[in-house]
Amino acid sequence: RSTLFPYTTLFRSRDINETYKEMLGAKSVIRELSEYATARGKEIGYENVFDFSLGNPSVAVPQEFTDEMIRLLQTEDTMTLHGYTPSLGNPLYKEKIAQSLNKRFGMNYGPEHIFPTTGAAGAISHAIRAITKPGDKALAFAPFFPEYRTYITGAGVELEVVPADTETFQINFDKFEEMFTKDVAAVLVNTPNNPSGVAYSTETLTRLAEILTAKSKEFGHTVYLLSDEPYREIVFKGADAPYVSKFYDHTLSCYSFSKSLSLPGERIGYVAVNPKCDGAEFIVPMCGQISRGTGHNCPPSIIQQAVAKVCDMTADLSVYETNMNIIYDTLVELGFTVVKPGGTFYIMPKALEESSIEFCKKAKEYDLIFVPTDGFGAPGFFRMAYCIETEKVERAMERLRKFVNEVYKK
Repeated sequence: RSTLFPYTTLFRSRDINETYKEMLGAKSVIRELSEYATARGKEIGYENVFDFSLGNPSVAVPQEFTDEMIRLLQTEDTMTLHGYTPSLGNPLYKEKIAQSLNKRFGMNYGPEHIFPTTGAAGAISHAIRAITKPGDKALAFAPFFPEYRTYITGAGVELEVVPADTETFQINFDKFEEMFTKDVAAVLVNTPNNPSGVAYSTETLTRLAEILTAKSKEFGHTVYLLSDEPYREIVFKGADAPYVSKFYDHTLSCYSFSKSLSLPGERIGYVAVNPKCDGAEFIVPMCGQISRGTGHNCPPSIIQQAVAKVCDMTADLSVYETNMNIIYDTLVELGFTVVKPGGTFYIMPKALEESSIEFCKKAKEYDLIFVPTDGFGAPGFFRMAYCIETEKVERAMERLRKFVNEVYKK
């Protein structure tokens, strides 16, 4: 035993948390493909790698955000700018978010209903802990963002995934009602959806709310709805994509400015608790206590202040619809089965063979980097993240034609 570190020999690998140790072997497929694309780009030039793997926004932040950051740094008192915020968040940020949501969606939020978080991931992680207890179940709908498993199970809650309606990628209500048992405490939706790009319609959300209301009454406890909404502002012409919390009182909206303002690295979002929600007066203060246990302690002070200034704005998101139309038209031309997205910067076609994993491996030989969606609960499909330059999208479609014609003889 070392005299400098007398307890060193007491600790062995079995003393490490095995859950997180096992997670080391479950690396994200998306990240692996993105890293491959980067390495391949060093070999042949990244302009020649058609990387549709990672949903990293490709448009510039609004100039107003940059101007506000400069103004804050140049004019504000340093302690106001960089000091600790209250545990429940910067009051200005909370007030501006509430006002924006009320004006845009006809809601009645107050600052007391807003809890700042590190993006939508932080929002979901807080929200699920606030409205469930360990041993409860939560339902999500395929296709779904795979990280939901980490957020939900990390709270001690069991996640069950409702199989997809692969014809429309709206909710598979037959399977939903079949799986909706008494121990379900929460339902998680993501609209517009990653990976399909589909937005849940007014009809879908109306029926969902009816079922949640009926089941809450039948089971004698409130079933909460968590709405994951980082793509809420990326909605295309003609899409029916209403605000989820308008349909069901017991909704917690989980939002991120990563996509709307192109700020993914700043990790800024919020939980918005419907004022009519059961326990609405307690949920935000409870999120503050959840932060104590998770070490969250609010997003950075300066980012809360800057986003408060521009929370009604978005980056120029129009390029995503331009890219979507180019890709969708090409996919249809080449004979793919694909549901047209209503928003986001994702599209999810059906692969041209049974295994989407094999399809994506073959595409990679043509420097087309696609993500198989088996891990999203949609085997046989693949995801394309088209947050890249339109010129590169057009060149990628020529490569896609070559790949399909040579490999699948279409």
